Amino acid sequence: MENNRILLVEDDPNFGTVLKDYLMLNDYDVTLAKDGIEGLIMFKNNDFDLCILDVMMPRKDGFSLAKDIRATNSEVPIIFLTAKTMKEDVLKGYQAGADDYLNKPFDSEVLLYKIKAILQRKESEKVVEDDTFEFKIGKFHFNSKLRHLTYMDREPQKLSPKESKLLKMLAVHINDLMPRELALTKIWRDDNYFTSRSMDVYIAKLRKYLKEDENVEILNIHGEGFRLIDKS
Repeated sequence: MENNRILLVEDDPNFGTVLKDYLMLNDYDVTLAKDGIEGLIMFKNNDFDLCILDVMMPRKDGFSLAKDIRATNSEVPIIFLTAKTMKEDVLKGYQAGADDYLNKPFDSEVLLYKIKAILQRKESEKVVEDDTFEFKIGKFHFNSKLRHLTYMDREPQKLSPKESKLLKMLAVHINDLMPRELALTKIWRDDNYFTSRSMDVYIAKLRKYLKEDENVEILNIHGEGFRLIDKS
């Protein structure tokens, strides 16, 4: 598997080199550009999975560069690095298409975490969403559009939006592993301790709804994710 390719645009040569080496030690393929114009040329001539842009740069600042990048590619994630902490700059950054923001000086491990979270989210969004919206799960009928879970001939149970998305993802992967990270990044948009605990609460709710049918259960695959089992 190829390493993710990162475009790093930073006008401070010492900081840029140190950051490039750090990211490469963590298995990223990094191209370093010394200003916004050079960064744009490199972006147009290569494929990158993520861009890290310094905001304050000569010739072309990070905001202008981000707008040019967005005109070419609306999907590539962008993280801004800035020495300023002004609210207007943060808003300007997001308006220019930023996915995330870091104020200098920053903890390099935090940057790594942000890169990983963003790339996982983008990867999960690429996973083709199954167009099916009706599922048979044991003696249940599940309609993900209406968010209705119906047991045999009873009145349907109306699920919450997150319950419905989670059950759909489990149903798409029925009798197979649904990776925990996939659900967290696709439904919760983040993979951290708190969203993980939140997902466990939703899994418990779904188990409660599905307990009517003894042939249906949601298994916890430790450290991996969940499996929706239909033994009928």
